[in-house]
Amino acid sequence: MLGRSGNPTLNENTFERSGHYNDRETMTIGGTVNKSFMLLALLIGAAVISWVMFFNGYDMFPLMVGGAIGGFVLALIISFAPKSAPFLAPIYAVAEGLFLGALSANYESLYYGITLQAALLTMCVFLGMLLAYKTGLIKASPGFRRGIIAATAGVALVYLLSFVLGLFGVTVPYLHDSTPIGIGISIVIIIIAALNFVLDFNFIEEGAQQGAPKYMEWYGSFGLLVTLVWLYIEIIRLLSKLANRD
Repeated sequence: MLGRSGNPTLNENTFERSGHYNDRETMTIGGTVNKSFMLLALLIGAAVISWVMFFNGYDMFPLMVGGAIGGFVLALIISFAPKSAPFLAPIYAVAEGLFLGALSANYESLYYGITLQAALLTMCVFLGMLLAYKTGLIKASPGFRRGIIAATAGVALVYLLSFVLGLFGVTVPYLHDSTPIGIGISIVIIIIAALNFVLDFNFIEEGAQQGAPKYMEWYGSFGLLVTLVWLYIEIIRLLSKLANRD
C-alpha cells in the first residue's frame, strides 16, 4: 500500500482512483518537482497582479472571495478526479495566487514587511522538512502518519466550526486572539502543517517507485502546493498576532 498523506488531497486511495499503471510514461520525482515549480510560478505571478491591484486602490474583496471559493472548488474536483490535475492544477494555482496576493497585501498594509517574513519562513520550513525527510531524521512511519492525519483532520474541523459559528456572530475562543494561548495555537497548527510535508514527500516518492501514471506528477505537485499555501497562511497569521502584541 502506498504511504498515506495527511494532506487531504493526497491519500492512499488517490492512486487507486488514477487507474491501472499501464501508461507508457510513468510518474517520476523529477517530473513532479518540475511541475511543482511551474505551479508555484503561476501562483506567484497571479499574486503579484493581485498585490499591485490592491495598492492601486482596487476593491479586492470580490477577487479574494472568488479566488478562495474557486480554489476550494477546484481542489475538490482535482481530489476526486486526479486525471483532471494536468488541466485544473494550473487554474487552481492562479486562483490561489489571486487570493493570496490580495490577502498578503492587506496584511502588508497593516504590518510593513510581514509578507517577506512570511514567505521566507515558509520556504525555510519547507526546505527544513525536505532535509529532515531525505536524511531520515523524520520518517513517515504508520504511527506518524496516523497521528498527523488525525491532527490535520482536527484542525480542519476547528476551522469549519469557526466558519459556521462566525455566520452567527460567534467566535471560537483563542483561535484568532493575540494572547499567549492564541499564539500557541497558531504555532501548533504550523507544526502540523509542516509535518504534512513529510507525508507528502513519502507519498510522491512511493508513487514514483510504483510507476504511477505520468499525469500523477501534476497531482503530486498540486498536493504540495496545497500544503505550501496552508503553511504560508498560518505563518502570516502568526506574525500578525505577534505584531499586535508589540
